[in-house]
Amino acid sequence: MSSHFPRRPRRHASPGQPRTRLLSGPFALVLASAACLLTSFYLLVSVTPLAAAASGSGSAAAGLVTGVLLLGTVAAELASPVLMRRCGYRAMLAAGALLMGTASLAMLAHGGLAVTIAASLARGFGFGLGTVVLGALAALLIPAERRGEGLGLYDVIETIPGIVALPGGLWLAGHAGLDLVLSLAAVTALAPAAAAAWLPRRVIEDGPGTASGQDQPAGVLAGLRLPAARRPALIFATSTVAAGVVVSFLPLATGLSRGIATAGLFAQALTSGAGSWCAGRLGDRVGPARLLAPALAIASAGMTALLWLASPVAVIAGMVLFGLGFGILQNATFMLMISRMPASGFGTASAIWSLAYDAGYGAGPVAFGLLAGVTGYPAAFALSALLMVVVLPLARKPAGAEPRRGHPADHQHERRV
Repeated sequence: MSSHFPRRPRRHASPGQPRTRLLSGPFALVLASAACLLTSFYLLVSVTPLAAAASGSGSAAAGLVTGVLLLGTVAAELASPVLMRRCGYRAMLAAGALLMGTASLAMLAHGGLAVTIAASLARGFGFGLGTVVLGALAALLIPAERRGEGLGLYDVIETIPGIVALPGGLWLAGHAGLDLVLSLAAVTALAPAAAAAWLPRRVIEDGPGTASGQDQPAGVLAGLRLPAARRPALIFATSTVAAGVVVSFLPLATGLSRGIATAGLFAQALTSGAGSWCAGRLGDRVGPARLLAPALAIASAGMTALLWLASPVAVIAGMVLFGLGFGILQNATFMLMISRMPASGFGTASAIWSLAYDAGYGAGPVAFGLLAGVTGYPAAFALSALLMVVVLPLARKPAGAEPRRGHPADHQHERRV
């Protein structure tokens, strides 16, 4: 591991003191809200394109539905830091949940293609608002000395809907009809709107060095001008490129059975959650910066294993390694982003992190689809691994000093109202 990073000061309680409680009531509400929003999202993410294609409009309509969903999500991520400062956390979470829920009900009432496209755009925007706010709230509500561990738990909770609701939505649509799936998506989306009343409305900084607001980036573009946010975002984006490639193309890879591909994706999802949890606990002790280079190496090794697509052992082992490295990067990059921001900047960090996720996840399959036609699947998978190797030098550069003593981001000087 790199020796360039200063060691993060340990902030654990002394042996004679009780350990700070991790799961408070508000944090439990954040976890439940995240599970609900993601369940609603995954229930329809594959169902609505199929429904659009089945309406007689073909694959073009299916692609358009997915495209506007992603467009809405990215637009929300770009706008959310400013909206969060003006409206507060409660209003933003409630607005995102209501957009997702009412859009699902609109598709239930009228299944036309135009309504489906408009509703997908609204669902994407609502989902983007909700996930950015919940990420910021999670970072705020977790005790500073256990923040990595708490964010690891948050990532584990976020993993579950993808494993259950994504295939579950397709199965329910085929066996019970689209209306039931739309109803479930509406109910699960609207639940966080009720939970918002018990969450902090906004954060006002009282800590030293924050009165002028000079440390507080006002939006995504301002935040990306800070190396402490830009470098982790770029590192994480290279791994999300590979994640999007795996999810989109592993089931299509020539010479690989559908069963092995499904098992590989399942293994990747499980180890991703485990990697994030372990990274959080370890990062609280040694600092998240020290985890970046090993995580990139592990994830890259996993993608490289896909050179041997004819070997089920290589595919499963590769997906286990990639999932582990990807999970570590999920946790470590977000922890790095918030480590030098005051509490009021957590929303900007959450937006940048989410944007890095979606940009890589969307761009990866597009580029891979063009590349695989020329090189073949194994070589294209290997090039996805190489992309993570290319950013290794960034992982070995300090992205700013460790949080100073008394900084509000670590010692909770913020006043929640």
